[in-house]
Amino acid sequence: MMHPHTELRFISDGIGHGVVATRDIPEGTITWVQDQLDREFTPEHVEMLGEPFAGPLDTYCFRNQHGRWVLCWDHARFVNHSFRSNCMTTAYNFEIAIRDIAAGEELTDDYGYLNVMRPFRAMDEGLDRTVVYPDDLTRYHETWDAKLIASWPNLTKVEQPLRPLISGEIWNRVRRIARGNERMASILECYYEDADAAVLEA
Repeated sequence: MMHPHTELRFISDGIGHGVVATRDIPEGTITWVQDQLDREFTPEHVEMLGEPFAGPLDTYCFRNQHGRWVLCWDHARFVNHSFRSNCMTTAYNFEIAIRDIAAGEELTDDYGYLNVMRPFRAMDEGLDRTVVYPDDLTRYHETWDAKLIASWPNLTKVEQPLRPLISGEIWNRVRRIARGNERMASILECYYEDADAAVLEA
């Protein structure tokens, strides 16, 4: 489920629709949680469905660490890619804002941590990275972990409308990590190693 202070908006002809903040969202806010309405498909199920479902599933799903395709039931499936993403996934089935997000600003993810099936060339953002690869988690997890760790203390300091969707066990871990009493699980735990994924230059 997406944060309640977001909505689906048309961004541009080149981008299409995206998810935009309707109020300021502070750094450390949980912006998305996988919930019981989100649907998971095994690779075998996806293959069995075939056309015309393969295209929409490839567009609107991400793959988790078990190789299952996750289809979000709400507008979370419209969160767009950015190499400068302001949200980031965690090893705990939720995402957080890794910086303050202003009202009217688009929420973005780096698709490099979403186990894409094949490389794709993304919009040029003036960075060295221009292509998203299926194995980006193995290359950039340390950088992404550092961003999560820097924002993590705010998790227990800011308003968390999505907190009821997180189990007590996970929230207790969140609090211990925020206090420095437990080590945060690396984002690398989200990686799914797929022998069939294409890793050639896009």
